[in-house]
Amino acid sequence: METDQLIRTLTADNAHRARPVGFVLALALLSAAPVSMTMFFAGLGVRPDVMTAMHNPFFDLKFAVTLALAISAIAVGLHMSRPEASLRGWAWLLLIPAGLLAVGIGGEMMMPQRLPMMTRLVGSNSKVCMTAIPLMSLPLLAAALIGLRHGAPTRPAIAGAIAGLLSAGLAATLYASHCTDDSPLFVATWYTIATALVTAVGALAGSRVLRF
Repeated sequence: METDQLIRTLTADNAHRARPVGFVLALALLSAAPVSMTMFFAGLGVRPDVMTAMHNPFFDLKFAVTLALAISAIAVGLHMSRPEASLRGWAWLLLIPAGLLAVGIGGEMMMPQRLPMMTRLVGSNSKVCMTAIPLMSLPLLAAALIGLRHGAPTRPAIAGAIAGLLSAGLAATLYASHCTDDSPLFVATWYTIATALVTAVGALAGSRVLRF
């Protein structure tokens, strides 16, 4: 190879910069979102009394919790996509949704209730919750793994688990608009179990997909 051609090749390589992980992750999630939304509207749909439910602070709390989970997981996931990154100094972000739930449960406990605590905890949609959130999470999880793979995570299982939290948070936000169980006790129980399932799948998939 001639010297001039070698210089041109090296210059072209240096001029080409990989797209930021955040950009790829956002693009992947935006591409997967219509799939999850189609699954939602085809199988569930928004609850009929949503306009009335919006006046219930516990209905609104569900979205605060699920969005806090998704946003926190995005921040932690982007951090974990860097080489040699660890959860130290970042894991506390994942406690924000748990803190919101704890405040909601405390507030509900101080209010007079027509239904017993166990009735509110079990609710009437636990089976749907346990099925819908994981299923709607799958396209988003695949997208999150694609986005994080664009980085260089050195802890693939942990990064995959964060991708699971991210996708479950977004899917749960969709599901919350359908769910008629607004008690923070229900959310803390069944949303958490569904999220844990997706997180486990994410950790397993991440340990393989994100390994370099």
